[in-house]
Amino acid sequence: MSTAAVFGTGSWGTAYAAVLADGGTPVRMWGRRQEAVDQVNAGCNRDYLPDLALPPTVTATTDPEEAVSGADIVVLAVPSQTLRTNLAAWGHVLGDAKAVVSLMKGVELGTTKRMSEVIHEAGGVPQDRIVVVSGPNLAPEIAKKQPAASVVACVDESVADMVARASNPPYFRPYTNTDVVGTEISGAVKNVIALAVGMAEGLGMGDNSKASIITRGLAETTRLGLALGADVMTFAGLAGVGDLIATCMSPLSRNHTFGVNLGKGMSVAEVVAVTRQTAEGVKSCESILQLAHDHDVRVPIIEQVAAVVHDGRSPKDVVGRLMQRELKNETD
Repeated sequence: MSTAAVFGTGSWGTAYAAVLADGGTPVRMWGRRQEAVDQVNAGCNRDYLPDLALPPTVTATTDPEEAVSGADIVVLAVPSQTLRTNLAAWGHVLGDAKAVVSLMKGVELGTTKRMSEVIHEAGGVPQDRIVVVSGPNLAPEIAKKQPAASVVACVDESVADMVARASNPPYFRPYTNTDVVGTEISGAVKNVIALAVGMAEGLGMGDNSKASIITRGLAETTRLGLALGADVMTFAGLAGVGDLIATCMSPLSRNHTFGVNLGKGMSVAEVVAVTRQTAEGVKSCESILQLAHDHDVRVPIIEQVAAVVHDGRSPKDVVGRLMQRELKNETD
């Protein structure tokens, strides 16, 4: 039987810890704040998932070495833009793990590296031990044990299979995949597309508008992924269109909700002040846009979202710019 460590006590890290524990895998979580650790040890996480009763096989500590002691699987669930800093502090403890799992969905600012690349570079973890878990997995629904499926991707399928078997309670079905690039690009870009869909909703637009943005957003995601060497089939699966639909359409999605508020006329700073959270797409849209430019990939939706978030352009102006683009063949 595997044992696991989960670094990060946020929504998805906590929900995935419950998935592992409910699948028979004992979990020790690492948290930066003693208050969060105390809550987990009391069987709850009031700050993020107050209705989730954690299994007794989930415990927590503020000591990274204690967290990984005896763990076959180490799961990283910290904010993507803090991953390198965190690995500088405790990345040395990852050495004995058979699998290092990334739950993060972002592209690093400045370097345009995917999270698996940061883990490899800053954590010294071989690529054949790095696993990416991604799919339509809204943490509050997972916490309620509502049925869901996900992709467990690793270049070594036997490692992906080990992680899948460790995280397979009755309500969570993992599918393995060897396309790490496509899985990560799908997870990062969908957050930006969800901002655009949220903006459309905030402007009062209907399902036609939102479906159009989702579909063309999938085209942008696929173009970028293929330029980086991904498998086209990944974008038609759970990590691709599945996660895209869930994130773009659900009010549980931080990125969707953030976009709705932008569409209603709030500034980025005002939304952060109201929600006390910054959606991942807000942080990553600039680095994803740079990654696309570096590989000469056209991403007009991502470009316009970045203009709203970083340049102060109005969402209404963005819609006009997208609709007035030159006509072209859909599959060009």
